[in-house]
Amino acid sequence: MAVEDFLAEPHVATLTTLRPDGSPHVVAVRFTWDGQAGLARVLTVDTTRKARNLITGPGGRAALCQAVGFRWVTLEGLATVHDAPGRVAEGARRYTARYGAPPPAPQGRVVIEIAVDRITRLNLR
Repeated sequence: MAVEDFLAEPHVATLTTLRPDGSPHVVAVRFTWDGQAGLARVLTVDTTRKARNLITGPGGRAALCQAVGFRWVTLEGLATVHDAPGRVAEGARRYTARYGAPPPAPQGRVVIEIAVDRITRLNLR
């Protein structure tokens, strides 16, 4: 199976960011992948630990890892948090297309965008 096909399947992934003390924060998330733009998106709320890690440490990197059995792919890159309505709406549009239902829309919703510059994988081409 190709990486792009695997990433089109509606699975969850783990998102890893770094806390201010340098320790990893790992959490399960739903995400979307735009292979043409090399951009992964995660919708969240600005008060979550994952968002705060990136807001307080601008220029930080993040990693998303989707694993199913003995197949996995990790997307790594510079991560930024955006609250611009157009960017959040694009994240919600892609989420709805991938997971078949609109995401929750709580107050303070933001989108984490990861500009992917490294992809590692196992048992995928």
